Order: sequence, then C-alpha cells, then structure tokens
Amino acid sequence: MEAKHAARTALRVSRRGIAVNLLLAGFKLAAGLVAHSSAMVSDAVHTLSDVLSTVAVMIGVTLSSRESDKEHPYGHERLECVAAIVLSAILCATGVGIGYAGVRSALAGVSSDTLAAPGLLALVAAAVSILAKEGLYRYTRAAAERIGSCALKADAWHHRSDALSSVGSFAGILGARLGLPILDPAAGAILCVFIVKAAVTIFLDSVARMTDRACDDETTAQIFAAAARQPGVRGVDQLRTRLFGSRMYVDIEIRADGAAPLHEAHDIAQRVHDAIEAEFPAVKHCMVHVNPDQA
Repeated sequence: MEAKHAARTALRVSRRGIAVNLLLAGFKLAAGLVAHSSAMVSDAVHTLSDVLSTVAVMIGVTLSSRESDKEHPYGHERLECVAAIVLSAILCATGVGIGYAGVRSALAGVSSDTLAAPGLLALVAAAVSILAKEGLYRYTRAAAERIGSCALKADAWHHRSDALSSVGSFAGILGARLGLPILDPAAGAILCVFIVKAAVTIFLDSVARMTDRACDDETTAQIFAAAARQPGVRGVDQLRTRLFGSRMYVDIEIRADGAAPLHEAHDIAQRVHDAIEAEFPAVKHCMVHVNPDQA
C-alpha cells in the first residue's frame, strides 16, 4: 500500500482513538471519584495514558512516511518502530504505576480497615469501558493489519490492555460491593501483570523489526512460489527477506538459461521483480540476481 495513504489511514484512526479515550477517561474518572473506587480512578489514568501513546504513534507514522533523502536513502520506516518502542515504555510504566498504587491501597485498607465499598456508578463505568475499549481495539487492529503498521498495532494492544484493565476493575468493584472492599484496590495490583506483558510483547516485536528479522515462513514460501512460476525461471537458488519497519526487503537468486542473451535474462529478472512487488504490497524493494543454468 502506498506510504502516504497508509499514513493518512493511521492518522485518521489515531484521531478517532484520542477522541474516544478523552471522553471515556473523563467519564471513568468522574465515576471513580463519585463512587469512591480506586480501581476505576486507576483505570481512568490508564485510559489517559492511551492518549499519550496515540500521540506518539501519530508522530512516528508521520515521520516514517517521509520520502527517502540523502541521509536516509532507504527511507524512514524504522521510525515507526521507534514510536512503538516508546509506546511500550509508556505502557510498562503505566502498568507498574497501577500495580504499585493497588498494592499500597490494599495494604493501607488491611491495616486501617476503613475501605468503603465503591458505588454502583463505578460498576457501570467499568462495563461501559470494557465495551468501548474492546471495540476500539478491534477497529484499530483491523486498520493496522490492513496497512501493515507496527506502531498502530501497538496502539491497538494498548486499547486491549485498557479493556483488560476494565475487566479487572469490574471484578474488583463487584467483589467490593459484595462485602469484600479490599478486592477493589487488589484488582488494580493484579492488572499490572496484563499491562506489563502487553508492553513486553510490543517491545520485542518492534526490536525484531529493527534488527532485520526475516519474514514468517508462510510469506517466504509464497514469495518463493511467485518467483518460481515466472516464465524463464528454472529454479530459485536463494531467497532472503528482512523486515524494515512495516515494509519488507527481498533478495532472491534465480536460475535461467545460461546460453540466453543478456537482454532475455534481464527480462526474466524484471518479471520476477515486478511479480513479487505486485503480489506483496508490503515489499518496498526486491533485488533479483540471475545465475546461469547450464543444464
């Protein structure tokens, strides 16, 4: 997909995500304060952190869509991975902060025995948050897969972590209303495990995309088959792929008739090049080397 169009799609999805998160964070914060729910207040803070992460994604996508220049002849796609790494750090810090606050609140409640059960409004807010954030996750992830954006996919998982946070908040608030108020802050402590896990997953995926990791086996096999079926190709000697941000580079060696004139070998290589870039839009560049087949 054309880089500028992909960037416009990512920015449009991100702007909508920010609007939803601001409204949801305000509602959850108000509900948490009115209903005396520390888990819902923590959930609201997590939702606000989604706004910061989405801003980071927008910056990364904008920078990565710039054209190649003298200093960056291969393009700027890896800047999107940098944005995803920043996002994973924000997400991890958020998870640790929520866990710490939950443990501290739970221990204080045990020692003072003064925790009050949260109000019904907090329970309603948690249910609304689960539905809204799960919907936002599915919407953002679908767009990320459509345009092949690792930063947008990371942002989608940030939305999913907020949905999981709200699930934990719902369980904690419900338990607190049933007569175990310590479950409310304890839920906030447990949530950090899910959030930190998502952060680590995003970080590892982003690092892999910045260190020339090969494409998955299925994609590699499809590229191999696309090259092998081109007229004049007698075999594929070597195929190497590497991820470059949200794009792919392909280096392939094919065999062709060793007695054929140079222009014919060039035409075969060009057909392989064009077929791979046409069938796999994520491929930014394909380099084809022709080996002579003396059979």
